[in-house]
Amino acid sequence: WGANKELMKQSFCPFLKDFCQIYMDLAGFGNSSVEEILNTQDYANITELFLKQKKLDVCFFMGHSFGGKVSTLLAKEKDTLILLSSAGILAKKSLKVRFKIRIFKILKLFGFGKFYRYFASKDGANLSPIMYETFKRVVDEDFSEIFAKQKAKSLVFWGKSDEATPLYCGEKMHQFLKNSTFYPLEGDHFFFLKHSAFIAQKIKEI
Repeated sequence: WGANKELMKQSFCPFLKDFCQIYMDLAGFGNSSVEEILNTQDYANITELFLKQKKLDVCFFMGHSFGGKVSTLLAKEKDTLILLSSAGILAKKSLKVRFKIRIFKILKLFGFGKFYRYFASKDGANLSPIMYETFKRVVDEDFSEIFAKQKAKSLVFWGKSDEATPLYCGEKMHQFLKNSTFYPLEGDHFFFLKHSAFIAQKIKEI
């Protein structure tokens, strides 16, 4: 959350030169503006409209973290879905996080909601008010049923030391995605920075 397209472009562009590649900053990310609070389906609709207007026929959808949820909504049965430590499987919140949420809700009742930055997660602390509300809206979306209904050929890559989306979330996702292959790799939430060549090779093998 809060990353931009350059991170993905620098990682995969050199290794997928045989592919026509499209890298996007979603609304509110990178250099893309946002004017209203969105949910994941909104992001998928916006992306679909963009591709249609540009007359682009995409058959491979790759997404990291939140982008994985958007890609999952976009990929059809005939497509290939590539997920990199994707969001969508709810991880149990720690006692500390649950306590902070409870305190913030109490303060909000008394008109102190403007101090959200002091209670937000690392992902949410530096966001604009609109993006913070968007973040709150999408972070607790459970995509279990959506993953279970997804029929596209899926490659699921994960960082073994990922703390943002723990490894067990990837294992569950793999179980839900019936037509998937799971690759746990060394690294954290941004593990793909060190494994982009391997990931690209697996994509080419499809």
